[in-house]
Amino acid sequence: MDIRNVAVIAHVDHGKTTLVDALLRQTGVFRSNQVVQDRILDSGDLERERGITILAKNTSIMYKGVKINIVDTPGHSDFGGEVERILGMVDGGLLLVDACDGPMPQTRFVVQKALERGLKLVLVINKIDRPDQRINEVYEEVFDLLVNLGAQDDDVDFPVVYTDAKRGFATMDPKVAKEYPKLISKPGLPCDISPVLDAIISRIPPPRVDAHKGLQMMVSAVVHDDYLGRIGIGKVSAGTLKRGDRVCVCKADGTEQVAEIGTLWVFQGLTRTEVLQVDAGDIALVSKIDDIDIGDTIADPNDPVSIPRVRVEEPTIVVNFRVNDSPFAGTEGQYVTSRHLGERLLREAKKDVSLKVESTSEPDCFRVSGRGDLHLSVLMETMRREGYEMAVSRPEVILRVENGKPREPVEYLTIDVPEMYMGSVMEELGPRKAEFVDMHQEGDGRVRLNFLIPTRGIFGLRQALLTLTKGTSIMHHVFDTYGEYAGDIAVRRSGAMIAWETGMVTAYAVKNAEERGCLFVSPGDRVYAGQVVGEHCRSMDLDINLCKKRHLSNVRAAASEELVKLSPPRKMSLEEALIWIKEDELLEVTPKSVRIRKAILDRQDRYRARTSHPMSEAGPGD
Repeated sequence: MDIRNVAVIAHVDHGKTTLVDALLRQTGVFRSNQVVQDRILDSGDLERERGITILAKNTSIMYKGVKINIVDTPGHSDFGGEVERILGMVDGGLLLVDACDGPMPQTRFVVQKALERGLKLVLVINKIDRPDQRINEVYEEVFDLLVNLGAQDDDVDFPVVYTDAKRGFATMDPKVAKEYPKLISKPGLPCDISPVLDAIISRIPPPRVDAHKGLQMMVSAVVHDDYLGRIGIGKVSAGTLKRGDRVCVCKADGTEQVAEIGTLWVFQGLTRTEVLQVDAGDIALVSKIDDIDIGDTIADPNDPVSIPRVRVEEPTIVVNFRVNDSPFAGTEGQYVTSRHLGERLLREAKKDVSLKVESTSEPDCFRVSGRGDLHLSVLMETMRREGYEMAVSRPEVILRVENGKPREPVEYLTIDVPEMYMGSVMEELGPRKAEFVDMHQEGDGRVRLNFLIPTRGIFGLRQALLTLTKGTSIMHHVFDTYGEYAGDIAVRRSGAMIAWETGMVTAYAVKNAEERGCLFVSPGDRVYAGQVVGEHCRSMDLDINLCKKRHLSNVRAAASEELVKLSPPRKMSLEEALIWIKEDELLEVTPKSVRIRKAILDRQDRYRARTSHPMSEAGPGD
């Protein structure tokens, strides 16, 4: 009765991690004079740079004699696998919703998963300080969402807390919440987040456990320690876990192995506290079990009973990771061989249940499946920062065959855009085979458009919409279902400009090439033959010499010494470059560079490959 296990679930950027910061401050985890950075649980470099939660984090607080274990979950749909496995470790959730945006695609996903597991929810309507808040409408939208997902009467009888997580304010009075934007300008407004904590204790039940039953603990997360090796994290569902005990580990393939419990910890604030035993209902960390994996059950060796494994949604896109074989291979990275690449990918797959790694017929190529382009690009960015070099193919969707017909993944897409750009957005989504669902007026001249669109149609859409709407559109999507194959979708309609030879880019050559399209390189950069150096203004590829120098002579023209004015090159992020490439191109990723190249580097070999294709119309100098 003195433990609550709760997950904070929401759409991306609705304030989950900020709310956890407020709860930690309210319960005295930080000293009153302690300087603490915002979003303390987003400890990874990529998380702080991007402002999103990528990995689920655990912490705990004490309130009114009750230990509350809190799990902060990712909000982006590409990391939905993190949310799915964490929900098996908790008994309830704080459903966080923006007071203006309301339920978004990821909100629907996490609510559906929470209802499937029978979790009790507390609705937290955050950001009530916004002048455009609409708390009544947001509550009705959440209520309708739960009803549409098949919620029972008890599921919709949830308490509602209105919060300003950034200032640490919470109230259960909707009248106070409506007036809050005016109240924050007045001095002396008390900041108290305790209504959230009271709602957790009253609404979310204690863990459903049997202390007299044999030991059972499902591993929901795995972390690595340089000295202790792999550490399993999970909730003790039955029995008592003691340091030094002999246990049985039930694996995914049905096998069982006997192991000994090493060090035991529980979460206390932001730290781990070493203990001798963990009782049923609490969340524990266990060391000294070799090859512990997510989904394994630590059980009583005399009567081992496995807990049903968490079922995670299957990946929807796939890319090929291969050894980098460009002319610049090995000059910037530390780990460049297929052995290094394969070991690192398999190690990642063990701690990320929504990632799959498979070998191919080629020894230096691995097939990696994930939940979205962001999911895979974060893996690439993490690996390149660790010193790995690789070449990556264009993302492709994973098709299914049902009744002899191909089916492809379909996303639920939401676009928030000014009404004046609605026609341009519709025009862009037409060739991408999007199906219009409905439209809602958001006020202030903005509309929210909902679509069902093939995952292939999402590729490159964000950048296209930002260009069409002058940076004013907001786009979110989440996997919905598998639908009928929609046919060909032309995502990139422009060709590539390809370096003719290896060398140094010159300003003279760049000046002459600018009228042919947008360049990705600038004078002084080193390029190699077959590297994509720009985007052609036409649909065909163009081989171009960017290393050409001005011919010297003893005749001087009056304007020959003038400075050359060049346009700045287009610098694409790793995610943008991954979506931009076509089927015959690769993305070269190294610790220092992200380059686009042709899969076939030699120009004559590319020409022969194109002419052997029945649809080819290109020549060697196109």
